[in-house]
Amino acid sequence: MKKSIVLFVLLATFSFVNAQSNAEKESVEKACLNYIEGFYEGDESKLKASLQPSLNKFGFWKNKEGDYEQQNPMSFENALAYARIVLEKKQFPKPDAPKKVEVLDVGNSIASAKITAWWGIDYILLSKRGDKWMIEQVLWEGPLEKS
Repeated sequence: MKKSIVLFVLLATFSFVNAQSNAEKESVEKACLNYIEGFYEGDESKLKASLQPSLNKFGFWKNKEGDYEQQNPMSFENALAYARIVLEKKQFPKPDAPKKVEVLDVGNSIASAKITAWWGIDYILLSKRGDKWMIEQVLWEGPLEKS
């Protein structure tokens, strides 16, 4: 009888922890999708929902000679301004543009993810603020290589 109770408690604990970790992973995915969709749709509210005001985003773009050059950093305000331009000028990506999120790791208060979008790839670092995952840092490289 004691073994049955111990086994039940262990299984219940495992199920709870697994469900909790799945919920955290889904929350990280949601923050990353808000990020991509915010830029794709020109939706400032999605960016505000996923970006820390102290955002640090920078990356590398391939020049005409084929060399990668570091681009100017993008702040939280720059990200919102970019979204406004996308919406105002209707510069939406093609419907089949990549929109992939891979959650790499989720800790108690930090997480990492890889995003594939029309502009290339982004590596994302997130922090948990209260019960919400927020993007702190982005390091990106574009464009995607044609295969």
